[in-house]
This record gives sequence, C-alpha cells and structure tokens, in this order.
Amino acid sequence: MPIDAQHLQSYAIPEVREQLTRVDTAFYALSVGVGMDPMDRRQLGFVDPDRDLMALPSMAVVMAHPGFWLANSDTGVDATRVVHGEQEIIWHAPLPVEGEVLGRTRVTGLVDKGSNALMYSEKLLTDSTGARLATCRMTTVLRGAGGFGESTVKARPVHELPERVPERLFDFPTRPEQALYYRLNGDFNPLHADPDTASQAGFSRPILHGLCTLGVVFHALFRELADYRPERLQAMRMRFSSPVYPGETIRTEIWNDGSFRARVVERDVVVVNNGKLDLADEGGAQR
Repeated sequence: MPIDAQHLQSYAIPEVREQLTRVDTAFYALSVGVGMDPMDRRQLGFVDPDRDLMALPSMAVVMAHPGFWLANSDTGVDATRVVHGEQEIIWHAPLPVEGEVLGRTRVTGLVDKGSNALMYSEKLLTDSTGARLATCRMTTVLRGAGGFGESTVKARPVHELPERVPERLFDFPTRPEQALYYRLNGDFNPLHADPDTASQAGFSRPILHGLCTLGVVFHALFRELADYRPERLQAMRMRFSSPVYPGETIRTEIWNDGSFRARVVERDVVVVNNGKLDLADEGGAQR
C-alpha cells in the first residue's frame, strides 16, 4: 500500500555514536577480501593492526550505521519488500582507524514510481570534533509503496557507461563463507546466513550483502585507478542490479575515466551497473 511520504520524509532516525577500534578497521577490510594476497604489502596496510594501519575508504558505509530502521513498525514501510537500489560515497577526509565516529542519517526525498517508490537517504559521518569524514547516500526501492501522490524530489539520473570496451578487468573470487564474515560488521539480516530465509525470498541459498559486493568492487577500483592512495578519492556511486552468491567470482570492468560495472563470471550476470569513481589527479584537481 502507498506510504505516507510526509511522515517518512520527517522520520527521526537516531544519531549513532560508535567507538571504533583498530581491530574493527582491519576486520572490515578482511571481510571484503583485502589481504588475500599475503605478499602484497599495500593490502597489508589495511588489514594488519600491528602496522601503520589505514582504513579502507569504503568502510564509510558501515561506520556509525543506523541499522535497519525501516523495519520499525511506525515507519509504515513493509520491510520484507525493501531493496537496496543505489549507493554513493563522498569522501571529505581520510577515515580514522580508531576513536569515536558519529553518524547522522536522514531521509532526503521520495519519488513516486507508480507501483513502487524510491527513498533517498543520507548519512553524514563526522569525528568527535564535528569534522566531516564522509557522506553516504543511499537509494532504497520500496516495492508496492508507490501511488502516494506527488514526489518530494526529482529522480536522480544514472551515470551512462562508455560504449567502448572497458580498459581494465579485475577478477575477485569471493569465499563461500564471506557473507558470514561480513555480517559481523553489523548487518545481521538472516537473508545472508539462513538457507530457509533465503529460500522464502526466492533464492537458492543465502546471498552476499550488497555492501559487501560494493567493498569488493571498490577494492578493484582502488587498486587499479588510485594505487591504494585514499587521498585521491573524491566520490563513488553505483547501482545494484543483481545479487551475488558467496563463492562466485566478481569481475569488475573498469574504464580509465572511472566508469565501471561488475558481473558474476560463473553466471555472466551484471551485478553492479552505471558506476563512477571520481578521482583527484596528482595535482589535486578532479578528473
């Protein structure tokens, strides 16, 4: 049934304060597959707390996360019909490896698509001094919740990929138990662990978290286009198009202008589409 757009637009999502540890930071990177090459010293800098540790920049999506608040009974949303549609990260500063981080999440707009609705939300990450770290923007598809009337914002355009063949490919074999690791970052949706829940949702087995897929794809881009240098990152946006099963190989197809998509090699299915990574060049200007 249609949502109450004004109620959802003004819904008060509690602020989250998280005390981050170096082990949390290393674990996140491990959970998205960083460190699979034990001889790559660049990767070890993100997974070994005994080193001069750096936070993998895609960790912004799990830091001070508000949880699955749409499942609250007073939102008016059918949580069983919610789908993660798009994700964007804008980096303002390098992420810390430990200390307090704050997350303030709000709904920024709703679009009536007829039978479905799109909900745009935004999480602003700051440190304990109030300095901005990252902004994470999310598009959530609310299936069956359209028909509420006038949209509160216009639908965002998607990034169009180049028509030429991608210049780079990066294959990453996910592990069969990877979703069980990744859920320890705080997303305990049984869809990613319980075979019965997955079957009820129409899947043959538990699926990988969409944000774990994002982490795998980000790693490919970070390696191929930024040489593991966080200071070169400005923004990343992407659209989820199909789920990944743990154990499948994710192939990230990359254009030199920062455009990208990803597919599962075994099924030849596109799982991430319309992606774009914005980088600063060596002199600090945006590419």
